[in-house]
Amino acid sequence: MIMNKNEKFVIAINRELGSGGHTVGAKLAEKLGVKFYDKDVLKVLEDKFHLSIEEIERLKGQRHGWWADVCRLMLVGQDLGADLDMPKNYDGPGLLTAEDVFKAETELLQNIAAEDSCVVSGRSGFYALRNHPNHLSILIQASMPFRVQRVMQKQNLTEDEARKVIDKVDEMRENYVKEYTKSSRYNARNYDLVICADGKTEDDIVALILKYIG
Repeated sequence: MIMNKNEKFVIAINRELGSGGHTVGAKLAEKLGVKFYDKDVLKVLEDKFHLSIEEIERLKGQRHGWWADVCRLMLVGQDLGADLDMPKNYDGPGLLTAEDVFKAETELLQNIAAEDSCVVSGRSGFYALRNHPNHLSILIQASMPFRVQRVMQKQNLTEDEARKVIDKVDEMRENYVKEYTKSSRYNARNYDLVICADGKTEDDIVALILKYIG
């Protein structure tokens, strides 16, 4: 069943480095008039509060509508600690393990999607949001030459340097996804739509997604 954009929805975009998928997510959110969340936004909470699932639940119990407040403050860059009645020197339950991070991010993504329509980039969204009643999961891929060229331009790297960066990120992301989802980020069954970015601009891909949604 195709996602219904007239009801509360979430679009999860996973992408290969150099495919332009992050920019696609931001532009798609703008076209749909919804919020866009990426790793930088989610990391605000992780870094600020060293969140574990227990800490998330404690925050949720503070007052009605807490998550909407958190999202609003993250987007405008205000001090989360002060507004959520958290002490400024709060150090949480200790440093997170990789598994803690995955569980916390999963909980964060699910709370984000429960509050309002949005587009999420990365963070294993295809897995965390798989049970959302009105979601669309997208994978944006590209050929290695296409990816290398984009990374060279964006990071001012040589061809060899860009290829090494891509290989390292690909391995890191795949290992992370396999470890905690027991699946591969390249498994097409995890997605409703798989797009190859070769020969397309970010705007072309956004238009393609919007046409798919209808």
